[in-house]
Amino acid sequence: MRYNPALDGLRAIAVALVLAFHARLFGGFGGFFGVDVFFVLSGYLITRILAEQHVETGSLRIGTFYVRRLRRLYPALLLLLAVYLAAAP
Repeated sequence: MRYNPALDGLRAIAVALVLAFHARLFGGFGGFFGVDVFFVLSGYLITRILAEQHVETGSLRIGTFYVRRLRRLYPALLLLLAVYLAAAP
């Protein structure tokens, strides 16, 4: 799947709506809409990646898909935990 920066922009707007909701900006508008947009977009992207894998290989390798996601997300998770453990005490 080709990278599409517009989808990142849409995801950023959705996250901003959720953050604004929790900060009680704009009278509480947009928080639930932001969550919905984020999950719909995530579902679309995951389905698209799996569908392209199926077309290319003729099968779905869910384990491979999750390993790629973990490799991408694990470094950020470890950094977050390290910063939290350093700042929390």
